Amino acid sequence: MATRRPPRVAVWKFASCDGCQLTLLDCEDELLAVADAVEIANFREASRAVVEGPYDLSLVEGSITTAEDARRIREVRAQSRFLVTIGACATAGGIQALRNFADVEEYRRVVYARPEYITTLASSTAIREHVAVDFELRGCPIDKSQLLEVISAFLVDRVPNVPTESVCIECKRRGNVCVVVAHGAPCLGPVTQTGCGAICPAFHRGCYGCFGPMDSPNTAALIPLLEHTGMTPAAVRRFFSTFNAAAPAFRAATESVAEASSPP
Repeated sequence: MATRRPPRVAVWKFASCDGCQLTLLDCEDELLAVADAVEIANFREASRAVVEGPYDLSLVEGSITTAEDARRIREVRAQSRFLVTIGACATAGGIQALRNFADVEEYRRVVYARPEYITTLASSTAIREHVAVDFELRGCPIDKSQLLEVISAFLVDRVPNVPTESVCIECKRRGNVCVVVAHGAPCLGPVTQTGCGAICPAFHRGCYGCFGPMDSPNTAALIPLLEHTGMTPAAVRRFFSTFNAAAPAFRAATESVAEASSPP
Protein backbone atom coordinates (compact mmCIF):
# COMPACT_ATOMS: atom_id res chain seq x y z
CA MET A 1 0.00 0.00 0.00
CA ALA A 2 1.35 3.41 -0.98
CA THR A 3 2.40 5.67 1.89
CA ARG A 4 0.59 8.99 1.97
CA ARG A 5 3.04 11.91 1.88
CA PRO A 6 2.84 14.46 4.71
CA PRO A 7 1.31 17.88 3.96
CA ARG A 8 3.76 20.08 2.13
CA VAL A 9 4.35 23.54 3.67
CA ALA A 10 6.22 26.46 2.10
CA VAL A 11 7.24 29.79 3.63
CA TRP A 12 7.75 32.79 1.35
CA LYS A 13 9.36 36.21 1.87
CA PHE A 14 8.48 39.46 0.14
CA ALA A 15 9.27 43.01 1.38
CA SER A 16 9.70 42.55 5.13
CA CYS A 17 12.17 42.28 8.00
CA ASP A 18 11.87 38.45 8.36
CA GLY A 19 10.56 38.78 11.93
CA CYS A 20 7.40 36.77 11.28
CA GLN A 21 9.35 33.93 9.69
CA LEU A 22 11.60 33.95 12.76
CA THR A 23 8.49 33.51 14.91
CA LEU A 24 8.10 30.06 13.35
CA LEU A 25 11.72 29.21 14.12
CA ASP A 26 11.26 30.56 17.66
CA CYS A 27 8.58 27.93 18.30
CA GLU A 28 11.45 25.75 19.62
CA ASP A 29 9.91 22.57 21.09
CA GLU A 30 6.68 23.03 19.16
CA LEU A 31 8.66 23.32 15.92
CA LEU A 32 9.81 19.72 16.30
CA ALA A 33 6.20 18.57 16.39
CA VAL A 34 5.38 20.68 13.34
CA ALA A 35 8.38 19.27 11.46
CA ASP A 36 7.25 15.73 12.27
CA ALA A 37 3.73 16.41 10.99
CA VAL A 38 4.58 18.19 7.72
CA GLU A 39 7.18 18.38 5.02
CA ILE A 40 8.78 21.82 5.13
CA ALA A 41 9.34 22.03 1.41
CA ASN A 42 10.50 25.60 0.86
CA PHE A 43 11.71 27.84 3.71
CA ARG A 44 14.83 29.81 2.74
CA GLU A 45 15.15 31.31 6.24
CA ALA A 46 15.68 27.80 7.62
CA SER A 47 17.13 25.64 4.86
CA ARG A 48 18.61 25.69 1.36
CA ALA A 49 16.65 22.56 0.48
CA VAL A 50 13.79 23.25 -1.94
CA VAL A 51 11.07 20.82 -2.92
CA GLU A 52 9.02 21.78 -5.95
CA GLY A 53 5.30 22.49 -5.53
CA PRO A 54 2.42 22.20 -5.43
CA TYR A 55 2.15 23.03 -1.73
CA ASP A 56 -0.66 22.25 0.69
CA LEU A 57 -0.05 25.41 2.71
CA SER A 58 1.95 28.54 1.90
CA LEU A 59 2.79 31.06 4.61
CA VAL A 60 3.60 34.46 3.07
CA GLU A 61 5.47 37.24 4.85
CA GLY A 62 5.97 40.70 3.37
CA SER A 63 4.25 43.24 1.17
CA ILE A 64 4.26 43.77 -2.58
CA THR A 65 6.61 46.65 -3.46
CA THR A 66 7.95 45.80 -6.93
CA ALA A 67 6.58 44.50 -10.22
CA GLU A 68 8.63 41.35 -9.67
CA ASP A 69 6.92 40.84 -6.30
CA ALA A 70 3.53 41.11 -8.02
CA ARG A 71 4.53 38.50 -10.58
CA ARG A 72 6.03 36.14 -8.01
CA ILE A 73 3.05 36.18 -5.64
CA ARG A 74 0.82 35.02 -8.50
CA GLU A 75 3.16 32.07 -9.01
CA VAL A 76 3.03 31.25 -5.28
CA ARG A 77 -0.77 31.40 -5.32
CA ALA A 78 -0.95 29.07 -8.33
CA GLN A 79 1.16 26.46 -6.51
CA SER A 80 -0.69 26.66 -3.16
CA ARG A 81 -3.84 24.90 -2.01
CA PHE A 82 -4.09 27.32 0.93
CA LEU A 83 -2.31 30.67 1.19
CA VAL A 84 -2.02 32.40 4.58
CA THR A 85 -0.46 35.84 4.98
CA ILE A 86 1.49 36.43 8.18
CA GLY A 87 2.34 39.77 9.76
CA ALA A 88 1.56 43.45 9.23
CA CYS A 89 3.58 43.72 6.01
CA ALA A 90 1.63 40.94 4.29
CA THR A 91 -1.77 41.91 5.72
CA ALA A 92 -1.55 45.73 5.57
CA GLY A 93 1.54 46.79 3.62
CA GLY A 94 3.73 47.20 6.70
CA ILE A 95 5.79 50.15 7.87
CA GLN A 96 7.04 50.52 4.30
CA ALA A 97 3.48 51.51 3.30
CA LEU A 98 4.24 54.98 4.67
CA ARG A 99 5.42 55.58 1.09
CA ASN A 100 1.73 55.40 0.13
CA PHE A 101 1.21 58.79 1.80
CA ALA A 102 4.07 60.52 0.00
CA ASP A 103 5.97 60.88 -3.28
CA VAL A 104 8.05 57.72 -3.70
CA GLU A 105 10.13 59.36 -6.43
CA GLU A 106 11.23 62.05 -4.00
CA TYR A 107 12.18 59.37 -1.45
CA ARG A 108 14.20 57.57 -4.08
CA ARG A 109 16.13 60.71 -5.02
CA VAL A 110 16.90 61.58 -1.39
CA VAL A 111 17.84 58.11 -0.13
CA TYR A 112 19.82 56.56 -3.00
CA ALA A 113 23.01 57.87 -4.58
CA ARG A 114 22.02 56.27 -7.92
CA PRO A 115 18.20 56.26 -7.89
CA GLU A 116 18.09 55.17 -11.53
CA TYR A 117 19.13 51.68 -10.37
CA ILE A 118 16.14 51.35 -8.04
CA THR A 119 12.97 49.78 -9.43
CA THR A 120 9.94 50.02 -7.20
CA LEU A 121 6.20 50.53 -7.20
CA ALA A 122 4.66 53.75 -5.95
CA SER A 123 2.94 51.91 -3.10
CA SER A 124 3.44 49.00 -0.72
CA THR A 125 0.36 46.80 -0.72
CA ALA A 126 -1.02 43.80 1.15
CA ILE A 127 -0.94 40.38 -0.50
CA ARG A 128 -4.75 40.23 -0.71
CA GLU A 129 -4.71 43.15 -3.16
CA HIS A 130 -2.98 40.89 -5.70
CA VAL A 131 -4.21 37.32 -5.10
CA ALA A 132 -6.87 35.45 -3.16
CA VAL A 133 -5.88 34.87 0.48
CA ASP A 134 -7.37 32.12 2.64
CA PHE A 135 -6.51 33.67 6.01
CA GLU A 136 -4.69 36.71 7.39
CA LEU A 137 -2.67 36.39 10.59
CA ARG A 138 -2.03 39.83 12.05
CA GLY A 139 0.84 41.19 14.09
CA CYS A 140 4.22 42.89 14.01
CA PRO A 141 5.47 40.33 14.66
CA ILE A 142 2.85 37.59 14.74
CA ASP A 143 2.12 35.61 17.90
CA LYS A 144 3.69 32.15 18.14
CA SER A 145 0.61 30.46 19.58
CA GLN A 146 -1.64 31.95 16.91
CA LEU A 147 0.74 30.78 14.18
CA LEU A 148 0.68 27.21 15.49
CA GLU A 149 -3.11 27.37 15.68
CA VAL A 150 -3.37 28.50 12.06
CA ILE A 151 -0.99 25.83 10.77
CA SER A 152 -2.83 23.12 12.71
CA ALA A 153 -6.22 24.33 11.51
CA PHE A 154 -5.37 24.34 7.82
CA LEU A 155 -3.69 20.95 7.98
CA VAL A 156 -6.95 19.38 9.21
CA ASP A 157 -9.30 21.54 7.11
CA ARG A 158 -10.91 23.60 9.87
CA VAL A 159 -11.30 27.31 10.50
CA PRO A 160 -8.51 28.80 12.67
CA ASN A 161 -9.61 29.86 16.15
CA VAL A 162 -7.96 33.28 16.32
CA PRO A 163 -9.64 36.02 18.40
CA THR A 164 -10.69 39.23 16.66
CA GLU A 165 -11.83 41.37 19.59
CA SER A 166 -10.00 44.48 20.78
CA VAL A 167 -6.94 44.72 23.01
CA CYS A 168 -9.25 46.19 25.70
CA ILE A 169 -10.80 42.72 26.13
CA GLU A 170 -7.34 41.24 26.70
CA CYS A 171 -6.60 43.97 29.25
CA LYS A 172 -9.71 42.93 31.17
CA ARG A 173 -8.60 39.30 31.13
CA ARG A 174 -5.17 40.24 32.48
CA GLY A 175 -6.58 42.58 35.09
CA ASN A 176 -4.72 45.56 33.64
CA VAL A 177 -5.65 49.01 34.87
CA CYS A 178 -6.81 51.09 31.90
CA VAL A 179 -3.91 53.37 30.97
CA VAL A 180 -6.26 55.91 29.43
CA VAL A 181 -8.44 56.25 32.54
CA ALA A 182 -5.67 55.91 35.12
CA HIS A 183 -2.82 57.77 33.42
CA GLY A 184 -4.34 59.73 30.55
CA ALA A 185 -2.10 57.81 28.14
CA PRO A 186 -2.92 57.71 24.41
CA CYS A 187 -3.91 54.14 23.49
CA LEU A 188 -5.08 52.40 20.31
CA GLY A 189 -6.30 49.39 22.30
CA PRO A 190 -10.03 50.09 21.75
CA VAL A 191 -9.63 49.79 17.94
CA THR A 192 -6.77 47.25 17.71
CA GLN A 193 -7.18 43.50 17.36
CA THR A 194 -5.87 41.47 20.25
CA GLY A 195 -3.05 38.97 19.81
CA CYS A 196 -0.11 40.42 21.73
CA GLY A 197 -1.51 39.65 25.18
CA ALA A 198 -1.88 43.40 25.86
CA ILE A 199 1.85 43.70 26.54
CA CYS A 200 2.14 47.49 26.38
CA PRO A 201 -0.81 48.27 28.69
CA ALA A 202 0.53 45.65 31.14
CA PHE A 203 3.60 47.90 31.46
CA HIS A 204 1.51 51.07 31.77
CA ARG A 205 1.95 52.17 28.15
CA GLY A 206 -0.71 52.71 25.52
CA CYS A 207 -1.24 50.21 22.69
CA TYR A 208 0.57 51.07 19.44
CA GLY A 209 -1.71 49.07 17.14
CA CYS A 210 0.77 46.32 16.19
CA PHE A 211 -2.01 43.85 15.31
CA GLY A 212 -3.95 46.25 13.12
CA PRO A 213 -7.60 47.27 13.32
CA MET A 214 -10.12 44.96 14.96
CA ASP A 215 -13.40 44.08 13.25
CA SER A 216 -15.51 47.25 12.88
CA PRO A 217 -13.20 49.62 14.81
CA ASN A 218 -14.86 52.84 15.99
CA THR A 219 -11.95 55.15 15.22
CA ALA A 220 -14.28 58.15 14.97
CA ALA A 221 -15.06 57.81 18.68
CA LEU A 222 -11.43 57.24 19.65
CA ILE A 223 -9.95 60.27 17.88
CA PRO A 224 -11.54 62.88 20.22
CA LEU A 225 -10.36 60.81 23.20
CA LEU A 226 -6.79 60.83 21.87
CA GLU A 227 -6.96 64.59 21.41
CA HIS A 228 -8.32 64.90 24.97
CA THR A 229 -5.11 63.25 26.26
CA GLY A 230 -3.19 66.19 24.78
CA MET A 231 -2.31 64.86 21.33
CA THR A 232 -2.33 67.36 18.48
CA PRO A 233 -4.02 66.40 15.20
CA ALA A 234 -0.56 65.80 13.70
CA ALA A 235 0.31 63.48 16.60
CA VAL A 236 -2.97 61.58 16.15
CA ARG A 237 -2.18 61.06 12.47
CA ARG A 238 1.27 59.72 13.35
CA PHE A 239 -0.26 57.43 15.98
CA PHE A 240 -2.35 55.67 13.34
CA SER A 241 0.50 55.68 10.81
CA THR A 242 2.92 53.02 12.02
CA PHE A 243 2.99 49.24 11.47
CA ASN A 244 -0.48 49.12 9.91
CA ALA A 245 -0.65 52.59 8.34
CA ALA A 246 -2.24 51.32 5.11
CA ALA A 247 -4.86 49.12 6.80
CA PRO A 248 -8.11 50.61 5.44
CA ALA A 249 -9.59 51.52 8.85
CA PHE A 250 -6.38 53.14 10.12
CA ARG A 251 -5.74 54.97 6.85
CA ALA A 252 -9.32 56.29 6.88
CA ALA A 253 -8.79 57.53 10.45
CA THR A 254 -5.57 59.30 9.44
CA GLU A 255 -7.27 60.97 6.49
CA SER A 256 -10.28 62.00 8.56
CA VAL A 257 -8.03 63.82 11.05
CA ALA A 258 -6.17 65.51 8.19
CA GLU A 259 -9.43 66.71 6.64
CA ALA A 260 -10.85 67.96 9.94
CA SER A 261 -7.61 69.81 10.71
CA SER A 262 -7.17 71.51 7.33
CA PRO A 263 -8.22 75.17 7.00
CA PRO A 264 -11.48 75.85 5.13
